Amino acid sequence: MIDEYRALIANATWRLVPRPPGANVVTGKWIFKHKFHSDGTLARHKVYWVVRGFSQQPSVDYDETFSPVVKPATIRVVLSIAASRTRPIHQLDVNNTFLHGHPRPSEETDYCQQPFGFIDQYAPDHVCLLQKSLYGLKQAPRAWYQRFAMFLCLLGFVASASDTSLFVYKDRDSVAYLLLYVDDIILTASSLALLQHIASAC
Repeated sequence: MIDEYRALIANATWRLVPRPPGANVVTGKWIFKHKFHSDGTLARHKVYWVVRGFSQQPSVDYDETFSPVVKPATIRVVLSIAASRTRPIHQLDVNNTFLHGHPRPSEETDYCQQPFGFIDQYAPDHVCLLQKSLYGLKQAPRAWYQRFAMFLCLLGFVASASDTSLFVYKDRDSVAYLLLYVDDIILTASSLALLQHIASAC
């Protein structure tokens, strides 16, 4: 919980403000999960501070929410290409995914309660004015997708016309495919060196 709280603060996820009269303050809760290795053994304990997005009000707390995810057929095609050409495949997981979303638009104002166990003793009645997206917000996946897609474009990737969660990199004989499903990433490339280069940039 301490690690998660420190990550939230380090990312300037919110700033404490007096509770505005009539504001919709979204409640939150701690979620505890186990992360496992591929062999089923326990890798680590993970904690998330999430907000209860079901209490957000449309056109007040959020507007656009749609975020694309990669299609199962696309995953099968890319993996079969990688297998038939014996290309390396790597899976990536982004820590604190939604904290990397763009700063929130000025027209979207969301407030949430302070996390249980970490109430500011000097401002216990203040609420968190969100500056970044949090797990549970209806618009959080969209903000993350837009941020990551923009980053991949800077690396030279292009979103596929048939599936916008498939990103393709081509440079002469070098080719790489990146599949994005929220915070899960599958990356395959024509060479191990290219794969490692892209993975280190991500």
